[in-house]
Amino acid sequence: MRIALFVFSLSLAASGLVHAQEAARPAPSTLTRPKGDAQPVDSRGFIHRWFVLEPVPVAGRLTEPAVKEALKLAALPETAQPSDGAKVTINGTEHAWHALDTLNYNLNLYHFAWSLSKPTSNVLFWVETAIDAPREMQNVRLAIGSNAASRWWLNGEPVIALNDDRQSVIDDGVSRRVTLRKGRNVIRAAIINGGGATDFCARFLDENDRPLVGLNSRL
Repeated sequence: MRIALFVFSLSLAASGLVHAQEAARPAPSTLTRPKGDAQPVDSRGFIHRWFVLEPVPVAGRLTEPAVKEALKLAALPETAQPSDGAKVTINGTEHAWHALDTLNYNLNLYHFAWSLSKPTSNVLFWVETAIDAPREMQNVRLAIGSNAASRWWLNGEPVIALNDDRQSVIDDGVSRRVTLRKGRNVIRAAIINGGGATDFCARFLDENDRPLVGLNSRL
């Protein structure tokens, strides 16, 4: 078992998730490199495949005005298109995108940042994924949980806003009724953490508020 964990840590270091000089730091046990073209949502509808941008320093205050200010400070360039290893410059500093699969229903951003020797407090994380729908699906809702504040967009439209210090609770924030296009639908979110643990989860609910399965996430 120890040998397997050691090999796993080295493979993450080689792939860029952990810098070579930080390879001795334990790799996140719940985060892996994506395998295969598509990752189905699980039986409860949770999305497991995401692009995550390395954390951007912000003030870490979590009121609605402070979150709006953090979003302005850490805004992504309009031309930003996530890909594994791609760099984005924000406030004069480069931040890399990482393609990740999470083994849990949620994605642990604290473990992600810690494994890279990046700050975990007073930071903003950008995350993004694309969901393939087999057909047009009307009257569905995006349902999320985040620790702490967060903002969520679906196909470029704002759909959920959570403020204040909070735990990541399943379906804590639920969007209005929306339509998933047949084919590609893009979810983008910003999660702002003041301190301590930080993570998020997301899934779609159908018109009867049951978990929506049969979807695939692609990067």
